[in-house]
Amino acid sequence: MINFLKKIWKYILPVIKNKYILTIIFFIVWVTFFDNNNLLDRINNIGVLNQLHKDQEYYKEKITIDTKRLEELRTDKENLEKFAREQYLMKKKNEDIFIMVDGN
Repeated sequence: MINFLKKIWKYILPVIKNKYILTIIFFIVWVTFFDNNNLLDRINNIGVLNQLHKDQEYYKEKITIDTKRLEELRTDKENLEKFAREQYLMKKKNEDIFIMVDGN
C-alpha cells in the first residue's frame, strides 16, 4: 500500500509544483463552483430555459386557438349565443334551463 502511494505521489508532485497547472486547476474549480455564473447554475438555467420555451409554445398555440374562436364569435351570432349559453349559463326571458349532471 505504501509503495502504491509513493508511486502516485511521484506523479502528482511534479503537477503540484507546476504553477501553470495549479493556476488552470484553480481556474476550473473557481468557474465550476464559486463564480457568479458558475457551471452548476448554468446547467440549472438551461433546464429553466427549456421549460420556458415549452411554455411559450403552449401559449402560442393557445393564443392561436383563442383568436380563431374569438373571430368566430365576432362573425356569427349563433355561435355567440351558443357560447353565452354554455359558458355563462345565460338564458332568454321566460326560459328555464336545466343542467343535467351524470351522477356516476
